[in-house]
Amino acid sequence: MDYSPEAGVRPILVTGAAGSVGAVGRTVVQGLRRRGLPVRALVRRDDDRAQALRATGAEVVVGDLTRARDVADALDGCGRVYFGMAVSAQYLLAAVTTAAVARAYGGLEAFVNMSQLTVSEMDATSGSESHQHRQQWLVEQVLDWSGLPVVQVRPTVFMENPLFRTVFSSIAKDGAIRWPFGEAKTSPIAAGDVAAVVEEILADPARHIGRIYELTGPRSQDIAALAAEISDALQRAVGYTDVPLQEWLDNDLSALGLPDHVFQHISTMARLHVAGRYDRQADGMAEVTGRPAAGVADFVRKNPELFTR
Repeated sequence: MDYSPEAGVRPILVTGAAGSVGAVGRTVVQGLRRRGLPVRALVRRDDDRAQALRATGAEVVVGDLTRARDVADALDGCGRVYFGMAVSAQYLLAAVTTAAVARAYGGLEAFVNMSQLTVSEMDATSGSESHQHRQQWLVEQVLDWSGLPVVQVRPTVFMENPLFRTVFSSIAKDGAIRWPFGEAKTSPIAAGDVAAVVEEILADPARHIGRIYELTGPRSQDIAALAAEISDALQRAVGYTDVPLQEWLDNDLSALGLPDHVFQHISTMARLHVAGRYDRQADGMAEVTGRPAAGVADFVRKNPELFTR
């Protein structure tokens, strides 16, 4: 990779760069490369997604975040790090390994961590959250103790999350949202907006160090209002069918064939929605990027194929 250590421009390490759900890492790589910044993208395997990253001008390295040697090799020579990883039973091991290697490495300008908004409502003994939520809470504690120049990014549920995939398929099939949420509210955010926040922080991190940015969509609304917004965007009526939670878990969510750890996480997110835990609104998006987050209607207009059979 072409970069100039003499000028203080060191590569930015982006982990999870070939991830699928929301593709935050990949979008961050693309955005940083458009800015002309040097990027090293860490991927699990060298496949077509890795080739696409190389096409942006990024350096691509293959490694496993749970292996300290792989992390150390990927981090060597870098000045800033973005840690992001898909929902996984190995998440805690990977995050702590990365933090430990980064602490031993020294000299980082920024360690940007992808967390979740639910973490802000947790403490050491809370127990209603998923195994993944608990891991992410623990990772935030470790990073707080590490002495690293950390920035925490806490988005709410992504519009690309499997929770919303069930909605899109039910709209395409039956013309209605099938959810067990009653009158609960939600404020989802598009992964592209989350990536824009991460990109902005990595491009100029100094003023963000030590900050926590909570990210939501532009409004928190109940599912009837969400259906009306989608109806306007699609220019056809979309209803809302409130179904029992267990029926939704057994039929709608199970149909996605998710791994056990992911299924437990998404089903817990559904329960927390019912409990009102996702009725949140935050301004982190505007604070970092200077613009508001896109709404559900914007997402629908950009992805009309998700709502048709």
